[in-house]
Amino acid sequence: MVGGLPRDERFVATHRGGPLGLPDHRLLASWAADCAERVVGLFEALYPGDDRPRRAIETARAWARGEVTVGQARTAALEAHRAARDVTDGAARAAARAAGHAVATAHMADHSLRAGAYALRAVRASAGGPDRTLAVDRERTGQLEVLPEAIRPLVVSPADDR
Repeated sequence: MVGGLPRDERFVATHRGGPLGLPDHRLLASWAADCAERVVGLFEALYPGDDRPRRAIETARAWARGEVTVGQARTAALEAHRAARDVTDGAARAAARAAGHAVATAHMADHSLRAGAYALRAVRASAGGPDRTLAVDRERTGQLEVLPEAIRPLVVSPADDR
């Protein structure tokens, strides 16, 4: 269950009895790190001395390369989420959450979707006025441009892909 909703079985790893193989799981983590990377500067601009979100993104990439354990990734996720709780700016908070969910993808693959969603929230919170919709649309397009074809069916519904 995720927030009271049933978990999407497509995101359950094979070692837990699901259909998601390790190569695609690693691609999801890498893509989620790409999404978080696109907005982490919103956090760093306001909190330059706090590198927890940046470290989370780096750890997500390291897990995707097979260089760190899921336990190390979970620790980095908790730290990024602590960073999000420690700030008052909405865009910075969403950017830190994007980083936290990117690295949490190592533990549960569906966190990758939250990384992308929080990146969109960060952009929405940072843009003002009539530019807000355009900025969010550009971010969504940017996320889709770096989305590997192998995992596209997991991330994009057929209705979204029209």
